[in-house]
This record gives sequence, structure tokens and C-alpha cells, in this order.
Amino acid sequence: MKRSDNDPERLVSATRGEEDSSFELKLRPRRLAEFIGQNKAKEQLAIALEAARSRGEALDHVLLFGPPGLGKTTLASIIANELDVGFQQTSGPALQIQGDLTAILTNLRERQVLFLDEIHRVQPVLEEKLYTALEDYKLDIIIGQGPAARTHVMDIRPFTFVAATTRPGLLSSPLRSRFGILLRLEFYTEDELRYVVERSAEVLQVPIDPDGASEIALRSRGTPRIANRLLRRVRDYAQVRGSGTIDRSTAQAALKMLEVDAHGFDELDRRLLLTIIEKYDGGPVGLNTLAATLAEEEDALEEVYEPFLIQIGFLDRTPRGRVATRLAYEHFNLPLPRRANMLF
Repeated sequence: MKRSDNDPERLVSATRGEEDSSFELKLRPRRLAEFIGQNKAKEQLAIALEAARSRGEALDHVLLFGPPGLGKTTLASIIANELDVGFQQTSGPALQIQGDLTAILTNLRERQVLFLDEIHRVQPVLEEKLYTALEDYKLDIIIGQGPAARTHVMDIRPFTFVAATTRPGLLSSPLRSRFGILLRLEFYTEDELRYVVERSAEVLQVPIDPDGASEIALRSRGTPRIANRLLRRVRDYAQVRGSGTIDRSTAQAALKMLEVDAHGFDELDRRLLLTIIEKYDGGPVGLNTLAATLAEEEDALEEVYEPFLIQIGFLDRTPRGRVATRLAYEHFNLPLPRRANMLF
């Protein structure tokens, strides 16, 4: 049954989404010097920005790639702030017809930053339109239909195209070649995440000690977005059941209630690993089979959960499928099967 726009559940869900979005905007740094972590990417970007400013030109097009939650959208807005130009944001799935892309490109101001999230989901016909726009700042527009159709070439103002993706392998070679700056964002270290938590706590005016910040950082899966989300939930717990200050014991109690363990695993992480171990004898098991067993989307498993599990050595991708490693068995205090002993 279709819910109405006044349905209480829908309204609560929308309110929570707006609250999370407003928190994210409040916590995002506005300048490159304020951005924590990603030192290699920041160094390359700082040099390119300074050079573009000194020449008075649009910055080369930028491709940001890496797991979700590492700051791709934040870096895109920082580029616009550093260049003191306008910023416009859209996403691959939002562009449905050629008119959508044409309208956006023809209305861009001089040297403006256009940020396109999930560029790997742009339709092929629109991707081809981007080629000349990115390389020559020209846009081919077809006027009319059938035998009377003709092509008109429209000049567009020089702009900076910043694209983000969690799956760079899905981008075609012609599209990748249009980017002058390619930046890979890596998972954060525990120390970097502690700085993120402490800065966010300062912005939110939440009392927190270094041990409390470290405990949250330890369980944040190397991802600032998760660190900020856990900080908000721990803040609520400290306010309701604690003294209002986040220390290590308060953070541990709150995270235990949230079922986030010392590795940052939540319920789905544990279900994923235990499914591979118990139902499929440690693997290998195909992604589509795993998604069907867990009743989850393949993209969510591949883009959100697997990268961190692979990064810390609990999961392997093989040509035959996903395999649980020795660390996964040890984490759950399960004995390695004979075959796994031979593999590992």
C-alpha cells in the first residue's frame, strides 16, 4: 500500500535524514588546511589550486575515487571555496535525459565547479556528451528530428568538473582520460580519525576527552562519516545516561548498546562473515549468492562493507568468490577447517 506524504513514519524518516544532512554540513571543513588526513591527495590538490589561481584559469578536471564516506563531496566543495567560485552539485542517477545535462552545462558561470557524484552511473549517451564539454568546452546539440535534424555546436564557459566514484573500474577509458587530476582517497588511520572526532565534538560543543575520542575512532572503520555518526549517537547516550561528557567508559557503553564491536563491525559485518564461514564453509562464494542469502543489495556489499573487511584482512576476493580469512575465524573463536588450514 502506498504511503501518503503525511504518513508519520515517512515524516519521521524525512526529519532524521534532514537532521543527518544538517549535521554533515556543519561538520564539513571549508578550507583545505582544515581537512584532516589524505595528505598525498591534499598536497597534489594544493599545488594544482595555487597554480590555477596564479594563472587565473579554471582548475583541471578532478576525479575523486575511493570507498564511501572518506570526504569526496567535502573536497569538491573545498575546491570551489579555495578558488572562490560557484559550486553546483548533482549525481549520475539524477541525470536522466540529454536536456538535463545541457541545461546544467550551459548555465555554468566562468570557472565554476560542477560536482557530479556517482559518475559511474551516468548513462552512456550522456557520457559521450561530456567528452567535448570537458576537453574543448563545447557542447553538441541536436536540433529537430529525423531527416531535418541538424547539429549545433555551442560554446560553454571554462569550468572545473569534479567527479566522484566508489567504482573507478566502471569508468570508460575515454572518460578517465578527460581528467587532469586523479586522486585516490584512502581509509583513515586511528590517529587521523581521533582528530576528526575531536574537531567534530568541538563544532558540536560536546565535551570529550582524548580516551573517549580514541575509542570512537577505533570503531569507525577508517571512515570519517562513520566517526561523525558514532559521535552523535555516543553524545546522545552521554547526555541521557551519563554525565554529558564523553570518556572511554561512556563511549564503550554506548557503542556496546549500538552493537559496534572493537573492530567497528556492526550486525551486517558479522552476518556477512559468519554466513561465509558457517553456511559456505569459509568460501569461496559468489557476490550474488551472498547478497541473496543476506537479503542485501550487491552494490551495498561490494561498495560499503567489503572494502573495509578486505583492507583489515578479514575477507579475500578471489576469481571464484569471497573467502573468509584466518583472522575472521579467530575473531569469532571458530576453528579453522582442514581446507582453510591448507589455504592459510
